[in-house]
Amino acid sequence: MTGLETRVRRYPLHRAWDGGVDVNTLVITRVTTSDGRTGTGFAWTPRVGAGAVRALLDDDCPAALVGRTPDPAPRWADLTAHLADAGAGGLAAMAVAAVDIALWDLAARRAGAPLVDHIGRRRDRVAAYGSGVNLDYPLEDLLGQVRGWLDAGHRAVKIKVGSADLDRDVRRVAAVRRLAGPGTALMLDANQRWDLPAARRALAALERFDPYWIEEPLPAADLDAYVRLRRATGVPFAVGENLRTVGAFRAAIDAGVCDIAQPNAVRVGGITPFLRIADLAAEASVPVAPHLLPELSAQLALCVPRAAMVEDIDRASFAALGALEHPSGVALHAGWAAAATPPGHGLTFA
Repeated sequence: MTGLETRVRRYPLHRAWDGGVDVNTLVITRVTTSDGRTGTGFAWTPRVGAGAVRALLDDDCPAALVGRTPDPAPRWADLTAHLADAGAGGLAAMAVAAVDIALWDLAARRAGAPLVDHIGRRRDRVAAYGSGVNLDYPLEDLLGQVRGWLDAGHRAVKIKVGSADLDRDVRRVAAVRRLAGPGTALMLDANQRWDLPAARRALAALERFDPYWIEEPLPAADLDAYVRLRRATGVPFAVGENLRTVGAFRAAIDAGVCDIAQPNAVRVGGITPFLRIADLAAEASVPVAPHLLPELSAQLALCVPRAAMVEDIDRASFAALGALEHPSGVALHAGWAAAATPPGHGLTFA
């Protein structure tokens, strides 16, 4: 490797997410090699940290990369060790992810293969579900959003729960279940809003609507609370968007509280640890449903041993945000995701 370049791009959302998030930010990287080849990677954040991630990439990462071969697995280990003083997970992992994704892109390009085939394609398509950040939506807006997903062919949808008033959640979930019908998988996402007593009460009230899973009902790191909640409900737990290391996923799986694993490829440190998490999950019969980033997540879901679904986030894919110079080759259509990219991952950012 001869160089690492970075740039930051902010893409406005079509409608602000809960809490006033109105942009998604990418820290885009380009790795170059002595034979003139390049690979593109990125880190992603919807709220804070882009400047800090870029500073790590610009100031600290080149020393662990320049002059070395662009092999993803050993470079991921080198870079993780190099940034250890900045902590495990968090900003350091996001910086490593931006490099790791670029190195996988570069490796697939050098092999003349799409990323999916370079990693190892296991399936030609994977189910996708409609998803939105919609807790603050008035009920009619929520139902309109869900109706749009159903009209587009989705057979699985996800809505937010965790209102200050549990009765509001019950009314909204009931209305969505009536609209979607019994044949549609309905997932609920609490985004860590409940404590243990609140989660027990909420799930007791919501179980009758047959939730396919409850996502992050409790703070992500509180495994003991998850174990105690497991005794009170049979609703499957989907966890992982806020678990940042392979070890954290191993602990959740070993504790029996990870029924669906949801690694975010950027937050865990890139494709290299994402694939390790997927293998770990498969050993425990736990499927993977990657968190957000559909154009990359769909490609990875085509490769992992056990895949659940890919999240088709409402008007916040890279394509919908206008982040891509041209179509990536990843298609989400009629409740399915497929990928036919050019060599590499196909993501050329505007």
